[in-house]
Amino acid sequence: QVQLVESGGGLVQAGDSLRLSCAASGRTFSNYAMGWFRRAPGKEREFVAAINWSDSKTYYTDSVKGRFTISRDNAKNTVYLQMNSLKPEDTAVYYCAANWKSTRTTGYDYWGQGTQVTVSS
Repeated sequence: QVQLVESGGGLVQAGDSLRLSCAASGRTFSNYAMGWFRRAPGKEREFVAAINWSDSKTYYTDSVKGRFTISRDNAKNTVYLQMNSLKPEDTAVYYCAANWKSTRTTGYDYWGQGTQVTVSS
């Protein structure tokens, strides 16, 4: 069982930056692939970024490539999402997710409660 708690959301202006954090419980964090997802108002939840459990290779959806960076600190059981050059269309509830030894864009085992990111124009 893994519990995930996101933090770092807020209200910012277009062009600003935010860093989301996701703290995980448990002693086997390093064996979990971690992902970030988002759900904008009236839309389906979508994949944003993921990071491998084994070699920290990263993956991004096209709309955030070059602006967002996912990283992890296994010593702190934490995954981060650095978001730069934010746009109003990035407004959403952001969720982190964990999956045992399998990096993917869907079908994660554990989910956090989400943190709101609002980008004003």
